[in-house]
Amino acid sequence: MKHLVEIAKIITKKKIKKIEIFDDHALMDTQSKFNEFYEALMTGKFKSDNEAAKHLYDATPLDERYRQLKSRFRRRLLNTLFFLDVNLPATSTYDQAYYSCNKNWALVKILMANRADSTAASLASQILTTALNYRFADLIVNCARILRANAAELGEEKLFEEYDYHIKQYANILDAEIRSEEFYQRVILNYHTEFDENKDFMERLNTYCIALDSLSQQYDSPVIKYNKYLVWSYRHEIMGDYTKMLEVCGEAEQYVEQNPIYYQSDRVHTIYLKKITAYLHLRTNLSGLSLFEAYETAFSRGSDTWFTFQEYCFLYAMHAKHYESALTVFNETISFPGFKRTESEVQEKWHAFHAYLNYALQYLYKGDMNWKEVIVKNFRVNKLLVQSLLFPKEQKIYIIHISTAQLLYCIEDKNTRRLKDIIGILGGHLNKTFRKEEYYRVMQFIRLLQQLLKADFVEKDMTNTEKYYRRLTEEATFLYRGLLRELEIIPYEDLWKLILERLKK
Repeated sequence: MKHLVEIAKIITKKKIKKIEIFDDHALMDTQSKFNEFYEALMTGKFKSDNEAAKHLYDATPLDERYRQLKSRFRRRLLNTLFFLDVNLPATSTYDQAYYSCNKNWALVKILMANRADSTAASLASQILTTALNYRFADLIVNCARILRANAAELGEEKLFEEYDYHIKQYANILDAEIRSEEFYQRVILNYHTEFDENKDFMERLNTYCIALDSLSQQYDSPVIKYNKYLVWSYRHEIMGDYTKMLEVCGEAEQYVEQNPIYYQSDRVHTIYLKKITAYLHLRTNLSGLSLFEAYETAFSRGSDTWFTFQEYCFLYAMHAKHYESALTVFNETISFPGFKRTESEVQEKWHAFHAYLNYALQYLYKGDMNWKEVIVKNFRVNKLLVQSLLFPKEQKIYIIHISTAQLLYCIEDKNTRRLKDIIGILGGHLNKTFRKEEYYRVMQFIRLLQQLLKADFVEKDMTNTEKYYRRLTEEATFLYRGLLRELEIIPYEDLWKLILERLKK
């Protein structure tokens, strides 16, 4: 009762008249500017402040009405964060516990700021019990400090020593976790660099791996364990050793199975994506996508990681020539209700996937297919052939993907004149649009197409193709790290062989 009285006194003195949040009841008011703003953001209607201000007030972002709305809207969103439903099926027990503990920790600080020390200590004790169960080192140290101070005030020596022990034990673990996070973050910081030109980073990466091994043996911390597995998987990926990368991912999965209480959604999702990345680059001839079906339920449908997962599954299926599986993934993705509300880059990517998948099913697939039952039947080749090649600077790789798709369909129609035009357009982009350092494989592929054009599409009359093809297969092999410029729906060396093969038909 004492604690309830303390809390009630604080609220009586400092409560506000109304808590502004977004809940189901508030969102039912369709006439509200707040809700209009909210719905527009969720459906991707507004891409900038200019668009929002114009739509809502027929004004600029500097208009006082819009600025006030945006400020209050942001405050309402932040207030709503305190009332998130963490019991959703997609949320792991570990994640639920960490969220709840941190929310309660915020309450502890509020109580202490209002001199409700006894209630703060009681709540801190509850947090500590949960934190010890899940080994939340940061929360253990923070709560134990408050409880140690409270024990000192009350003259409870036994409790004082107990909390002092937790502080000293977990302060060391927390320090080790912070160091493990630094190693992981330094790898992420350098992940998209050109590794051949950054030998110093490779040496440091080896040091990080050794240090993480040592830390994981010294401290029983799930944070350190996950960072160790992730850094090691990145190391093998960077070195192109995808077999070893699979082994590390397997060890990580085993750790998760043996320690389900420490299941962290974000980290586990990264491990799953790394495993799929390894299979994509190894091009292991697995039977369809059965290996990944068990992973799909781990991702929240419609989330960014789910779309990334779907993308890697699709690319794996296309590279491994499992076209039925690619079709399943494609249909599942674009039929998702929220697909049309995704960012334009995501939609553009799957639009390009559509063109290649339709081609593969129509001309390369050897099995039976009921075309009336597949979404791919809606693909319009004529629309593709007249599609503009004007893309934003950051999406210029689609010039290659769309042009190549056009080229494949023109080969089937034996439209030699259009083939020459397409290769001519690609040649015009060779040095003007694509920098050699970032688009080396793209440039080799275009060079091969230029040799084909010079030989008037007669394979035996081509020259210099060996060196360009060797660069694709030996000097600069396929590497995809999620960067748009590295995307290859069909690897360029396979595309080249496919083009030569189809020209003979």
